[in-house]
Parts: sequence; structure tokens; C-alpha cells
Amino acid sequence: GFLLLFFWLRVVWSIGVLGFALAVTLSALFQGKTTMWPGVPGGVAVVLFFVLMSVVGMLEGMQIAFFAVTKIKKADRGDKKFAK
Repeated sequence: GFLLLFFWLRVVWSIGVLGFALAVTLSALFQGKTTMWPGVPGGVAVVLFFVLMSVVGMLEGMQIAFFAVTKIKKADRGDKKFAK
């Protein structure tokens, strides 16, 4: 009941905040109201933004994976070169 409603309210709120932040960021990039180098077109700035955000996302995922792997017991790991 209540917990399910609370969960979905948080989901909707998070999507709303994410959408607003994305709209503000893209608007600033296209209007040139950033600290991007002079002469860089808005479209290039947007592509660069998404490329850098993708790299940050992959690094976050790798960090989570590395910490998860460190908790695996040695007996549960394989015996290959990279598992040692």
C-alpha cells in the first residue's frame, strides 16, 4: 500500500528532477551560457557533454564492480590469471 505509493512517488519525482536538470543543461549548452571554449558550436558541446557523461557512468559502474569483486572469497574465485 503505502510503501508502493511512496516508491512510485520517488520515481516520478526523480524523473522530474532529472528532466529539469537535463533541460537546463541542454538549454545552456545551446545558448552558449557555459564555460566551453569560445567558438565551439552548441551541437559539439552537447555531443561532448554526453560523451563525458558516458565515461563518468562507465567509471562509476567499474567502481561498483571492483568493490563487489573484492568481497568475493578467494575460494569462490577462479584459478585463471586475472582471478588471482
